[in-house]
Amino acid sequence: MNDFSLDQLYVAHLTTLMQRTDRSLAQSGFDALVVHAGRPPALFLDDQDYPFKVNPQFKAWVPIVDNPRCLLMYSPGSRPKVLFYQPNDFWHKPAKLPTAAWTAALDWTVIDDDSKAATHWAKLGRTAFIGPQALPGVDPECANPKELIARLEYERAVKTPYELACLRKANELGARGHAAAFAAFSRGGSEYEAHMSYLAACAQREEEMPYNNIVAYNENTAVLHYQHLERSAPSPLRSFLIDAGAQCRGYASDITRTYARSPGRYADLVQAVDRAQLALCGEIVAGRDYREVHLSAHRILGDVLEQVGLTRLPGQAALESGVTSVFFPHGIGHLLGLQVHDVGGVMSERLGHERERPKGHPYLRLTRMLEPGVVVTVEPGIYLIDSLLAAAHGDERRAHIDWAVVEELKPYGGVRIEDNVATTADKPENMTRDAFTRTAVRKDAAA
Repeated sequence: MNDFSLDQLYVAHLTTLMQRTDRSLAQSGFDALVVHAGRPPALFLDDQDYPFKVNPQFKAWVPIVDNPRCLLMYSPGSRPKVLFYQPNDFWHKPAKLPTAAWTAALDWTVIDDDSKAATHWAKLGRTAFIGPQALPGVDPECANPKELIARLEYERAVKTPYELACLRKANELGARGHAAAFAAFSRGGSEYEAHMSYLAACAQREEEMPYNNIVAYNENTAVLHYQHLERSAPSPLRSFLIDAGAQCRGYASDITRTYARSPGRYADLVQAVDRAQLALCGEIVAGRDYREVHLSAHRILGDVLEQVGLTRLPGQAALESGVTSVFFPHGIGHLLGLQVHDVGGVMSERLGHERERPKGHPYLRLTRMLEPGVVVTVEPGIYLIDSLLAAAHGDERRAHIDWAVVEELKPYGGVRIEDNVATTADKPENMTRDAFTRTAVRKDAAA
């Protein structure tokens, strides 16, 4: 989808957002809303700032992710207005007013000092302010009101057609990056080289990534949020896990792939987890309790563990005995959208009360019932993690694990496969697999 088509969808998205906000403001006792884009905090004892990350509540309204100190003003019955920050600055290049077609749906006013912006909404009545920094003139009782934010975040789970289109585009960018990183791995490049190849293929700077890329070889693939980039490839090179996304207009993709360097038991494990992941993607349907998807993942992965020889129990028994949690310690997925771990995942209703996680599964980030328009990740994994294996070796789970196979696979680390899937009233839409297919087709056509 091209930018012009996205701009057309944006207008309808803005209408939906205004309708949701009208309801939420009225129910929360406010007359208007102001959302601050945020400011990058300064480094301690330095004169530089951290990379800027825009307030997600702001980019829900305005697809501007790289210009701090802007504000969005909205009162029911009026057009949204952007106070666009454009200082008189010779140290940095001030941002230019955007001119794309989507801008016609908003009113624009240039400001050079956000600390004086409160005069712009002084006559709007009781105005809610949402932002990471309180500004002069903002009533402290109206700053980041919990009920209003909860109502807005609850509704954000259901994506508009514009948001779905942005997420598809983010997946296409991510698919290009993954293909480039795999090529670097295949030619023996280091973690660092695979990471840099990813960024180049996405044409996005590191600070534009929705999260820090996880690019891991061998034993590093068992570290769930591995944070380093080794400059030299290990020898021998056994395995590769990459968890990396991209952004389109502030919407994130979150994709993981795992590869074996050569055939063997680990390669069989990768293929088995891939098959399990596809089966779980088929469970992302309207009316499905996501907690049941998580428990289904444990049952399916329990069968995989038995099939590859790591354990001696079938899926249900492995789940009930806690054996699956030794190898699969995290949740099966989460909401995805303006944030990688998008908000509202454990909310039972608009006021923010939580829907409980299954007993014994504290890390699940999503407990809601699925409905059309909800986008989730599906990311089963099997890992050989020293601390979890040591704990299991010290209790009754020890008898259900084949420790010789554990030692065989530990040098390979772990496996995770992750797709981004949209819930529909019918067959789930696997945005990630579709994006990989389109990327491969374009590559074949170019060849």
